[in-house]
Amino acid sequence: MVAYWLFKSEPNVFSLSDLKAGPTDWSGVRNYQARNYMQSMQIADLGFFYHSNSEPPGIVGTVKIVRTSYPDHTALDPTSPYFDSKAVAGNPWKMVDIAFESAFKSMISLAQLRSIPGLEEMPLLRRGNRLSVLPVTPQQWQIICTAAD
Repeated sequence: MVAYWLFKSEPNVFSLSDLKAGPTDWSGVRNYQARNYMQSMQIADLGFFYHSNSEPPGIVGTVKIVRTSYPDHTALDPTSPYFDSKAVAGNPWKMVDIAFESAFKSMISLAQLRSIPGLEEMPLLRRGNRLSVLPVTPQQWQIICTAAD
């Protein structure tokens, strides 16, 4: 059974257009809840790609999981911007690989998402939720895909 997710990235750091060049690892996640989400992802799961810290922020397309979770080597690399001095090799941070799936004709902004019935409980819309990886229910997935058409 396919599960659904949402991946947040600042477009000036890594955008959906960057992902079109080929699959990438979703490295640098340093939150236990987000790590646990990634550990449960399976190949062929789908996700929305959300541009955060943009004006306006919003969902710009979809991605597919192409590799299940594996150790995030950037946590142990002192030259990486994602280095974690407290990381332990035996209990590493995790990452998955994602690939471009589709681009929406137009962004669905955060303001638009807040106004769509049926999305009230979506974790993305909760105040203070800053995780870069979030779950999406099948119903929320369908509502957003319908709004994107």
